[in-house]
Amino acid sequence: MKRLKILRRWFTRRFGFARLVCLGLLIVFAGLRVWDPPPVQELRLRTFDLFQLVDPRHKTVRPVTIVDIDDRSLARFGQWPWSRTRIADMIVNLTNNGAVAIGFDVVFSEADRLNPDLVANQMRYLDDATRMKLRELPSNDQILSEAIMRSRVVLGETGLPEAESELDKTLPFTGVATVGEEGAEKFLFEFPGLLRNVPVIEKVAAGRGLFSIKTERDGFIRRVPMIMRAQGNIMPSLSLEILRVVTGTPTLLVRTDKTGIRAIRLKGVEIPTDKNGQLWVHYARRDPSIYVSAADVLDNTVPPGKITGKLVLIGTSAAGLNDLKTTPVSSTMPGVEIHAQVLESVLSGAVISQPNYALGVELLAALIIGILVIIFTPNLGPVRLVIAGAMFAAVLTGTSWFFYWKYRYLIDFTYPLLSTTAIYLTFIFSSFVREQRQRVQIRGIFAQYMSPVLVEQLAQSPEKVVLGGEERELTIMFSDVRGFTSISESYKHDPQGLITLMNRFLTPLTDVIIEEKGYVDKYMGDAIMAFWNAPLDDARHQVNACEAAIQMLEKIDVVNKEREQEATEGGHVYMPLNVGIGLNTGIGVVGNMGSDLKKNYSVLGDSVNLASRLEGQTKEYGFPIIVGSRTALAAKDKFAILELDFIMVKGKSEPEVIYAIAGREDVMQSAAFQRLRNITIEMLGCYRNRDWQGALDAIERGRRSEDADTLEKLFKLYEARIKDFKIDPPPEGWTGAFALLTK
Repeated sequence: MKRLKILRRWFTRRFGFARLVCLGLLIVFAGLRVWDPPPVQELRLRTFDLFQLVDPRHKTVRPVTIVDIDDRSLARFGQWPWSRTRIADMIVNLTNNGAVAIGFDVVFSEADRLNPDLVANQMRYLDDATRMKLRELPSNDQILSEAIMRSRVVLGETGLPEAESELDKTLPFTGVATVGEEGAEKFLFEFPGLLRNVPVIEKVAAGRGLFSIKTERDGFIRRVPMIMRAQGNIMPSLSLEILRVVTGTPTLLVRTDKTGIRAIRLKGVEIPTDKNGQLWVHYARRDPSIYVSAADVLDNTVPPGKITGKLVLIGTSAAGLNDLKTTPVSSTMPGVEIHAQVLESVLSGAVISQPNYALGVELLAALIIGILVIIFTPNLGPVRLVIAGAMFAAVLTGTSWFFYWKYRYLIDFTYPLLSTTAIYLTFIFSSFVREQRQRVQIRGIFAQYMSPVLVEQLAQSPEKVVLGGEERELTIMFSDVRGFTSISESYKHDPQGLITLMNRFLTPLTDVIIEEKGYVDKYMGDAIMAFWNAPLDDARHQVNACEAAIQMLEKIDVVNKEREQEATEGGHVYMPLNVGIGLNTGIGVVGNMGSDLKKNYSVLGDSVNLASRLEGQTKEYGFPIIVGSRTALAAKDKFAILELDFIMVKGKSEPEVIYAIAGREDVMQSAAFQRLRNITIEMLGCYRNRDWQGALDAIERGRRSEDADTLEKLFKLYEARIKDFKIDPPPEGWTGAFALLTK
């Protein structure tokens, strides 16, 4: 200890305290790089993301076709999972059209619920003869098995966090041999459990592979495990197993060294991996041309060139099946396309890798440049220091980019750059970690309720959102389906059908809100609450909210027409969906609210209550969109606004003028609307001046006008009020405000 103190004093006197501190920081940063904590990993990964964004893989060949179980297929053939006979038909059609191999990004872990023997046991009122005939029929799983036997099919499997049952070792496994250091299996990702397909189809498949994918801490998928351990067995990934099958490789060869896995070799192909057996995916930009709809495959209407000579992957892009992933080049890439990217990358020889010696190169670069900085920096002035720093940064960045561009090696330049500017980057590093955490938090809070563009703006500028709460002007929306109780009653024996119906109309309504820069606060059964102008500023929040409301009605009309046609074709009762929407603009308190266990970014205030009550009044006034006065004032030049009433809401001391939105600007400029609005103004003027007969005369003239049926419910409402007032006149000082007795 005494000798270390003497050495430190000598070095300080000889070279200066600043150099001593920098040398210590250089050692600390070297240890930090060897330790490789998550913040350093994230910075490095973001750099590699940038490389792929700037220069993604350029497709020269398209050896893979994806059969997409998309929304159109689900709408055509019903919800997933489909009958195994339909899957068999798909395999037969693909095989007949020349598919080289077929891989499934799904797992058939249970017997088909539509197997004839199960149907025979479950259906009531069948006679014994019919039951016997059903039991004699081959199972749907057997039909699928026969289709698989006549083709070259690789089945998908998935790892589980727990072992649910003992592994059936009588089922086939892919052979794996290791060359190099022993014990490298400890570097592989391990799953305690394994979910396999039903044995009848598992036994006859040409191959079996795991489609489990590990995400990074930030939710991105940059690397895909090519081999893994599942329930004690080394198993290939789905994409690797497809390559093994098509190349005719009997056993996979895994090359290892002391640092872990180096590469995986098949017949004529070597795939470089990181130490955990993961392939850095060299992503190309999303390519819709490689997709074909499963519906078209089943209809056998896919052009032959899409299938012949192709590796076919079967998976889904449907949002409801929840298989959308985030990658460096796309925020919403279907999981099946990631497997396709792996196959394309390997087959075209366009792979990227982070060599196992990359750490040594980075440490050596940091050491050399760091020592140069320690020696020369104290003797440089500010300008020369900036120039030297820029040169070092340019050399490091350029070298890293050169290795990526020329050899597709991932060599990190950020660590040497950090080590050579340690004093400054100590503060920057702390800021970076906070920013990354805040971005993850913001994405987690807002990703499902706002446009991805707006979420990314928040993530890039987190200071724009005050999660702790703030007061600001908002436009609040409440929407609800009229008579949904009756509709839901008709589905009491079909709960899945009711859920499908709810998703069917909530999805387009939500999409409209998000497209118009709104924030979806919550779903309340069939109702939606949303608001505008938070967390991001929106100078046109009233107009955007009104436009969203009109588009929502248009979307519901489309859904109703589809359902009516389906009801006609299916011979069942059609009950239309009618939506009521309330909009109000006012001051609200918005922030992250809830309990210690769960919070939600939401809004509170009188303006919220009024919006809710306006939505409830749509059925009383006969207009599907009712807005408050501040919303109407801001939107009056863009939409056909019609004054409805002067109301006193229960719980509020000040009355509110409410309006209906009858359409966009084209409706506002029409002569028919102008006549109806003038008649309505005249009726309201007479009504508020207690000129009951004048109001009734205006109503009669209104009924004789074009498109008067849109106001019939409003006319009847005022006729009823006038009738009551003739019997029991309003008190002195009456302003014409009508008190709503219910919330």
